[in-house]
Amino acid sequence: MSRLNQAALKGLPADVAVPGYDRAQVKTGVVHLGIGAFHRAHQAVVFDDAIRSGDPRWGMLGASLRSPGVRDQLNPQDGLYTLVVRDGSDEHLRVIGACAGVMVGPDDPAALVAAMADADVHIVTLTVTEKGYRLDPATGDLLLSDADVAGDLVDIAAPRTAPGFIVAALQARRAAGRKPFTVISCDNLPHNGKRIRAGVIAMARRIDPSLADWIEAEGAFPQTMIDRIVPATTPDDIARLTAHLGVEDQGMVKAEPFTQWVIEDWFAGERPDFASLGVQLTDAVEPWEDAKLRLLNGAHSAIAYLGALSGYEHVHEVVAVPGFRAYVEALWDEAETTLNPPPGLDIPAYRDALMARFSNATLMHRTRQIAMDGSQKLPQRLLAGAAERLATGQGVDAMALGVAAWMKWQSGVTESGETFVVDDPLAAKTCELLAGADTDQSRVSALLSLSAVFPPALAADDRFAAAVTSAYLSLSQNGAVEAARLVAE
Repeated sequence: MSRLNQAALKGLPADVAVPGYDRAQVKTGVVHLGIGAFHRAHQAVVFDDAIRSGDPRWGMLGASLRSPGVRDQLNPQDGLYTLVVRDGSDEHLRVIGACAGVMVGPDDPAALVAAMADADVHIVTLTVTEKGYRLDPATGDLLLSDADVAGDLVDIAAPRTAPGFIVAALQARRAAGRKPFTVISCDNLPHNGKRIRAGVIAMARRIDPSLADWIEAEGAFPQTMIDRIVPATTPDDIARLTAHLGVEDQGMVKAEPFTQWVIEDWFAGERPDFASLGVQLTDAVEPWEDAKLRLLNGAHSAIAYLGALSGYEHVHEVVAVPGFRAYVEALWDEAETTLNPPPGLDIPAYRDALMARFSNATLMHRTRQIAMDGSQKLPQRLLAGAAERLATGQGVDAMALGVAAWMKWQSGVTESGETFVVDDPLAAKTCELLAGADTDQSRVSALLSLSAVFPPALAADDRFAAAVTSAYLSLSQNGAVEAARLVAE
């Protein structure tokens, strides 16, 4: 089967939207670090919209900082891929043309740095997950013990990390007399702009203090909030799309209809007309960010662990269970009290919309996909809200059950006895802690000692420890479905 590419566009079925612009005239105005499915279904679509609207400055170059997988998917396809938007029986297909291609950083670091330093590039976006920032989870400082960080500090001309590539490219731009690009983190993290800025400036200061001063004065690292559910693509998805297109698209992505991007209005240079493209520009991203992290993401994590432990493979299957659905509402009741909603965000309507999104069976969003890297997600999704409620004397039973479910997941065994590999950067540490514990209470205590996940003040709070221990015992004695139902009563 031949692959989707520029020549194949004219032969695609009539129901497939194709780029209506001359791709040869598009400039590369954006470099994206960490070009996974989420970026291709979210930010790349906005840049494609900008080009379609008549502004050809916003083509993008993707860059993988690890494996060649996405390069091998997209480069044979001239950077083209299909976005499949599914909602119930509705399905919309659109070929995205904004991506010129994909580079692999480790293959030729200097070439990627040169591409980022090009005069046409005004924005560098990134989705590298929290661990890609190379910051100490407890302090937020640059992780100097990291081997790749140490390598960047020795030889910034051949960077290995996301902060390293940004520093090297900004150094090259400064030497060429160019303005810095705007760095836009699109990772699902609180204060994402501040985090990447901290890592970049800390690295630059160790390499060249004057470069760090220039970045501090001239650079821009806006905060962002991003929202779209993008499940992992399966071989069945590719086969189904191939049968429809008549060509194979190995880079396809699928997503729900809903999409949102909120960006702090802080830029170092040129930018697309984001407002006309449906992007919300604001002076304060945090209230939007907190609502998404604690309502959407907090519930996603909790039901992923609870659902996967009890044998449910997909999110829509979990929320179809009355006990789990009631539990999500109870979790939202707790989380809502910690929010300061910005104007324009109707929390009851947002909750209704979230439940409808969770119930979208056509997405086939896997609980185990959401369960990955939980140690990196738990603090902002559940623990921050729990700390705020405890500080005002409120209970945390629903949040504690989500935390306890994550703890149960660390055992690598479901309720039916199925074993699995825990996919988490701290999996070896949690395994070590659990190996020395022989009761439910001691297992909870052991995991609470993990300061990379649990802030010491929260772990030492007897009310929090008691709530999590009670929830863990309920999971052991009653199973996830009943434990969720009891919390929701």
